[in-house]
Amino acid sequence: MLLFQADNDLKSAIVKAVRQLEPSIDFATAKEGRLDGLSDPEVLDLAMAGGRVLVTHDRRTMLNHFRNHLAEGKWSPGLLVVAQGTHIRLAAEAIITLWAVTQPGELTNQAYHLPSLIRHSFPR
Repeated sequence: MLLFQADNDLKSAIVKAVRQLEPSIDFATAKEGRLDGLSDPEVLDLAMAGGRVLVTHDRRTMLNHFRNHLAEGKWSPGLLVVAQGTHIRLAAEAIITLWAVTQPGELTNQAYHLPSLIRHSFPR
C-alpha cells in the first residue's frame, strides 16, 4: 500500500478528510513527520527515507526541487501536487482513489497534479 506524507504547505483538513473517509490509509501530517523548519529538499529526503509519497500544495517551488532531487540521482516514492483551490473533499477523494488503484512503486520518481492526474516527466 502507498504511504503518504503531507508537507507543511498542505491544508491539514485534507489529511483529516482522507483519514475520516478511509481510516486504513497511512497519511502522516507534517507535524507527525517533524517537517517544521525543514527546506523542501530536506522534506523530499525524509519522504524518500520513509518510503512516503509527498503531498503538497506547493507547485511553485516543489516541482523544481523534485526535479533537482532526481537529477542528483536520488529517487522518490512520488509527489502529488494538490491545486490550492481544490475543495477539501474532492482532494481527499482523489488521494483515496489513487491509493486504491495504485500499487507500491507505480508512482516512483513521478509527480502528479490532483485532482486532474496530469503527470510531469523528469528525464534522467
